[in-house]
Amino acid sequence: MTFRENPTLTIGGTALDPVPSQLASLSALQVHDLNRDLRLLVPESDVADPEVSIVIPALNEEVTIDEFVAWCREGLAKAQVRGEILIVDSSTDSTAERSLAGGARVLVAPRKGLGRAYIDALPFIRGKYILLGDADLTYDFREIAAFVERFREGYEYIMGSRFRGHIEDGAMPALHRYFGTPVTGWILNRLYSADFSDIHCGMRGITREALIAMDLRSQSWEYASEMVLKSVQMELRRAEVPVRFLKDREGRLSHHKRAGWLSPWLAGWINLRSMLIHGAEFFALRPGLGLLALGLVIALALSQGPVTVGGHTFSLYWMLLGMTLSIAGLQSFYLGCLAQLFHDYTGRAGARWLRVFSYNRSVAVSAALATAGLGCLLPLLTEYFSYGFTLPGVAARPEHLAILGLLCWITAFANFVFTLVLHGAVCSIKPLNKRAAR
Repeated sequence: MTFRENPTLTIGGTALDPVPSQLASLSALQVHDLNRDLRLLVPESDVADPEVSIVIPALNEEVTIDEFVAWCREGLAKAQVRGEILIVDSSTDSTAERSLAGGARVLVAPRKGLGRAYIDALPFIRGKYILLGDADLTYDFREIAAFVERFREGYEYIMGSRFRGHIEDGAMPALHRYFGTPVTGWILNRLYSADFSDIHCGMRGITREALIAMDLRSQSWEYASEMVLKSVQMELRRAEVPVRFLKDREGRLSHHKRAGWLSPWLAGWINLRSMLIHGAEFFALRPGLGLLALGLVIALALSQGPVTVGGHTFSLYWMLLGMTLSIAGLQSFYLGCLAQLFHDYTGRAGARWLRVFSYNRSVAVSAALATAGLGCLLPLLTEYFSYGFTLPGVAARPEHLAILGLLCWITAFANFVFTLVLHGAVCSIKPLNKRAAR
């Protein structure tokens, strides 16, 4: 298909709805994927110029989809907002037909996965504000007015909170309610200095501009954590809204139960993985500085020879430990600096590290360290030549200074290479400015 202004999708020769003009802003890969896989079905009673888009992934939800679409329409009416309902359907049952009959748009998307569904749906979302959730009637979409109010107050990312709202008896397994969600939520809040009460709540809202800038990559359950943590990294205006969480209707099994007992554990694991890989600097930056400081204290204290404290002698082996800790800490710190660049939506991290590691200053520091290292090695070299190219059996001051000299050389080389990599990375990594989409 060749795109032109307001092109039309066709299925079986039947013209469907024009593709939104925002296609022009998509990457080539997204457009290619759209051409190959996606089909948009539009109801006769379609809504023009919606302010809110309710975007819902669905997989074989024919048991609940009729009532769910009716709930959405009721919620939009109660909130007094013009809105569309977009069902992203990967079903093999009658979910698509039922959704269409109820007045919802249907995006037929063969590839499964919650994250994949939102990525596929993005070019078809017309509303300024987006509500996300599930089609299983566990979230009450008749009550969306609070989300709309927060959007109009200027909030860009709005999390539903089941714990601040209401959880119906039997709606959430005890494992999820008292262990899985609290533990993973605590981890995310510690990693990202956030204060979410329910990071896995499926009912949430985000502006369309923020969702585009967020550039979701997760294909499955982990989209939930990626979206939450990126909202923090992007410094979006965030709010929480209490929501009702209801138990599954009779005759419907949740997707976790359909997939087997291992499914909740797998979902928790991949969500944890998403938190860790997007917050790698938490384990690298400050811990690296701590290791570096500890290593330097040990190495410098022993640089003049063995030290005896309270009858215990700390000698060359302890100094080697200090050298090892220093090198490990320095490398960890450097990796933490680089990790920040990959989600530097404000540009502050890149500017800060370029300021700290300016090219001229870093080269000068590296040269000074290399010179100091050579100076520390000279006593040992003198001793080595004076003893006929051998070293004495007892480690004394020259040996300790030589270890310090090696540490200076390694640090000088690492600092020089890191400076080159840092400046190259800042030049090469595409800016992640959340305002760019506006």
